[in-house]
Amino acid sequence: MTAEDGMTAEDGMTAEDGMTAGDGMTADDGVPARSAAEPPLPAGSAPPAGSGPAAGSPTGPGSKAADRAHRLAARLKSSSWRGRGGITARGVGLLIGAAALLLTGFRYGYPDLALLGAAGVVAVVCGAAFAFWRPRLGVDRVAEPDRVARGEPAAMRLTIRNTSRLRAATMVATDICGHTVVPVPLLRLRPGRDTTVDYPVPTSRRGVVAIGPLRVTRGDPLGLIALARTYGQISSVWVHPRIHLLRAVPAGISRSLDGRTDKVPHGTITFDSLREYVVGDELRRVHWRSSAKVGELMVREQLDTSEPTIVVLLDDRASAHPEVRDGTAESFESACEAAASIVAAAVREDLPVSLHLVASVASGPYLDVLTEVTLRRGELAPTLRRLRAQRLGDTLVFLTGPGGRHELGQVSGLRGPYPVVMAGLFGDRDGAPVSHGDGLIVIEAADGAEFASAWDGVRGW
Repeated sequence: MTAEDGMTAEDGMTAEDGMTAGDGMTADDGVPARSAAEPPLPAGSAPPAGSGPAAGSPTGPGSKAADRAHRLAARLKSSSWRGRGGITARGVGLLIGAAALLLTGFRYGYPDLALLGAAGVVAVVCGAAFAFWRPRLGVDRVAEPDRVARGEPAAMRLTIRNTSRLRAATMVATDICGHTVVPVPLLRLRPGRDTTVDYPVPTSRRGVVAIGPLRVTRGDPLGLIALARTYGQISSVWVHPRIHLLRAVPAGISRSLDGRTDKVPHGTITFDSLREYVVGDELRRVHWRSSAKVGELMVREQLDTSEPTIVVLLDDRASAHPEVRDGTAESFESACEAAASIVAAAVREDLPVSLHLVASVASGPYLDVLTEVTLRRGELAPTLRRLRAQRLGDTLVFLTGPGGRHELGQVSGLRGPYPVVMAGLFGDRDGAPVSHGDGLIVIEAADGAEFASAWDGVRGW
C-alpha cells in the first residue's frame, strides 16, 4: 500500500481500530530509557556469544512490533468499505422515506408523492457521488526521536501533500496516536502543496506507541453519506523504561585448581587461540615458535576467563505482579527499570550480560525486549532448571514483584552454579521479612531509583 492508494476503512472505525497492542502501554504492553546521568549505549556494541543482542541496537525488520504493524495494516485494508457502507442514519431515513413515497405515489396515483420520493433518491445518489471523490494525499511521518525513555518528550512530524492536479483539499483529518485521536486540519491545500503538523507523543507509560494511519472522512453537505479512508503507514515510537545510573558492577570469579573461588575485580588473561597476523597487531603478541612452523606470523588470542558475566532474570508472570491499576502493574514497571539499568551499566563497563524472562523468550535488542514485554502466565521452576543446567554466568539477578516473595527460596538454590545470586523485590515493602540465608542478597525497593541506590550500596560485589 502506498500513500497514493489510500486504504478505505469502514465508517464505524473508532480510535481502537487503528491501535496495536502497544498503544496504551499498559503493563501488558510491551519497553528505552536513558536518564540524563546515564551515558549513551554504544550502538554497535554486542555481548559475547550466547548472551544475546546488545542493548539499544536497532530493531530488525522481523521484530514483534513491526509484525503487529503489518498485521494492522492488512486488517485495515481488508476491512475497507465494509460495515454500514458509509450511509449515515439521516441517509438511511431519507432512503426509507423516499421508498415509501415512491411506493405510495405509484400505487395510489399520487404523482406529487412519487416526485418527492424520486427527489430523495436523487439526493442520496448525489451525496454518494460527492463523498466518493477521493482526495489524493501523500503522507510522510517522522518520529523525533523514535526511541525515548519513559517520561521524556517525543514528537511526531506529519507532512501531508496534495498530489492531485486539479482540486484543492479542504477537510479535517484525524491521526491515531495511542489512545488519542489528533485532529489534522487541511485548509485549502492546493495541488502540489504540502503542510506539516507537529504534535506530542504520549510517553508517560512504557510500551510501543503505534501512530497512524491518517484517517480522512468526507461527507456530502446534507450529511447523508460519510466515507472514511486511511492514508500512510503506521509508525512506532518505542518508550523504553527509565534507566538509573548504577556505579557498582560485580567482580569476576577466578576458579583455581584447588577448588577455591576468588573475586577478581579486573579479571585475568588466559591464552585462547592463534590466528594470522593482521596489520596493527602488537609484535609482543606474536607467537614466534608457531610462526616458524607455519611460515607466517601467528598472533596469540587471549581471553579474560574471570570477567564478570551478569545474568538478569525478569519475572514477567502475572502472578508475580498481582496489583494492577489502570492496566499497569507498578511493581513490574519498576522491575523493568531495574533490568534496563543493569543492562546499561554492563554495556557501559563492557561486561557480558544476558537478559532472560520467566514466562516468555527474550529475543532482540534488550531495551526493545524490555519495551515489549508483557505480563502473562508462566512457571518459575522450568526456568530455574534451565539456568542451573546452562550456567550462563557468575552473577544472577532475579527481579520480581510481591507475588514472587515466597519463591525466593527456590532462586537461592542456584547459589551453587552462580557464585553471586541477588534478588530484587518490588512493590511489597510491608511484606514479611525475607531470609538472607544461603548467600542470597535481597534488595527490597519501591521503584527503580531506590533499587539503583541500594544496588550501589551492596557489599557483596
